[in-house]
Amino acid sequence: MEREAMEFDVVIVGAGPAGLSAACRIMQLAQEKEQEITVCVVEKGSEVGAHILSGAVLEPRAINELFPNWKELGAPLATEVSEDRFFFYTSEKSAIKLPNFFIPKPTHNDGNYIVSMGNVCRWLAEQAEGLGVEVYPGFAAAEVLYHEDGSVKGIATGDMGISASGEQKDSYMPGMELHAKYTLFAEGCRGHLGKQLIDKLKLDEGKDPQHYGIGLKEIWEIPADKHQPGLVVHGLGWPLQETGSSGGAFLYHAENNQVYLGLIADLNYSNPHMSPFQEFQRWKHHPETAKYLEGGTRLTYGARAIAKGGLNSLPKMHFPGGLLIGCDAGTLNSVKIKGNHTAMKSGMLAAEAVVEALAQGESAPKDLASYADKVKGSWLYEELYATRNFSGFMHKLGTLVGSAMVWIDQNIFGGKLPFTLHDTVPDYATLKPAADCKKPVYPKPDNKISFDRLSSVFLSNTNHEEDQPCHLTLKDADIPLTQNLPMYDEPAQRYCPAGVYEIVEDEAGKRFQINAQNCVHCKTCDIKDPAQNIVWVTPEGFGGPNYPNM
Repeated sequence: MEREAMEFDVVIVGAGPAGLSAACRIMQLAQEKEQEITVCVVEKGSEVGAHILSGAVLEPRAINELFPNWKELGAPLATEVSEDRFFFYTSEKSAIKLPNFFIPKPTHNDGNYIVSMGNVCRWLAEQAEGLGVEVYPGFAAAEVLYHEDGSVKGIATGDMGISASGEQKDSYMPGMELHAKYTLFAEGCRGHLGKQLIDKLKLDEGKDPQHYGIGLKEIWEIPADKHQPGLVVHGLGWPLQETGSSGGAFLYHAENNQVYLGLIADLNYSNPHMSPFQEFQRWKHHPETAKYLEGGTRLTYGARAIAKGGLNSLPKMHFPGGLLIGCDAGTLNSVKIKGNHTAMKSGMLAAEAVVEALAQGESAPKDLASYADKVKGSWLYEELYATRNFSGFMHKLGTLVGSAMVWIDQNIFGGKLPFTLHDTVPDYATLKPAADCKKPVYPKPDNKISFDRLSSVFLSNTNHEEDQPCHLTLKDADIPLTQNLPMYDEPAQRYCPAGVYEIVEDEAGKRFQINAQNCVHCKTCDIKDPAQNIVWVTPEGFGGPNYPNM
């Protein structure tokens, strides 16, 4: 069957904060200028918010600009931050509470809100639809379409009903082509199509490689007498420091006696025996964390990679026919550890560039270079410029010295040090041979505070149609056993937070097993595989996690 095609002025890939903010702002500007503009948003999750995972403490700067009356409109920003605490975990039993004076200024959370970004995106989608945007969840954008001149024409959604062997099942439905004058890619960190565009169009030429972390998160309901609405706790040090790794942990007291807690492990770690999932489970047993969780109930679990390279790793965000926005480009402010307000702002600036171009009709430029000027003239660029040295400090100098330099940079120089520190080593290239590294000792889960991966994945409501092509593809099926296993003890067994990858040994010998059904779409394998042999592609629409309020 031939694919049907639909025409729009703008197609947006991804119903996250960047994509939905862009959609809303386009329609607002269209109404102001009395322009007729058609906008479509496609989202691979089963519903808007199903694949959204973020801490999250939201800085309301962007939403204040997008919807100044967001309170009256019922935006789910209910818990304002009441207190910041920052700990340096010195060991598994002890921690030092750092005075506010020793915390980089941008990390203070006065005026911010503890939110579920999944619920914020659901609300943004309601606003977008109210403005006339067409939002289609359950449709995975699987392919970039190009005009003959090389400019982006739009996207095609994935075929449905293809068997694991590649044959058409009775339920087969071909994908649909969505054509647009401009296509905005807002897939989030390590977007499948965004990655292709960056490679094909060399958008990252002359830039540092992007750097990443993996964020693991749980939501707990805790006893009312332990709950402090608005309390924000951040920390670094143990347990990641024991393996020479960097990153940090968080615990946020939201509404309804719930806490959002998690650990972010930088993916430039060198010890292949390190397991970010196990490090997270260990951290929960620290007295400063466990005191809140004891007697509580774990409600849900998830994981997602985050782009932390900042300005030095930010690719060119415009190209003929389209734009990269939000975390698909990497607009997160790594000092604040916040990317939602910056993603929203990038989408809003993209909307301005698109509406201006559409108003020019046939004479409009295909390549919206004006977007780069809008970004550079905005507070988004100011934030990214001021925090450009964060990754370099933390990756090159280590947690203690790096943190001290970040404090000097932010608190004394206001992010205006007269130099830029680059980190040119990609995260996948940092692993040392397994034989040269000490194996961490990870205790068995107690099933009260710590848990195993499979029971955790169950709480993510992850599901994929089983009889479909595996969306975790290998360039060379031999590499896991012939290269990664002898050199690195096949680290995919440990960096994956969902138990997707296993080395299985039976009568026939060893084999590399991929349990794609478990995949929570975190993208860590696509990032950290030392041979860059694993390529994550989109599964059928509706597949993946179904986060209720992450």
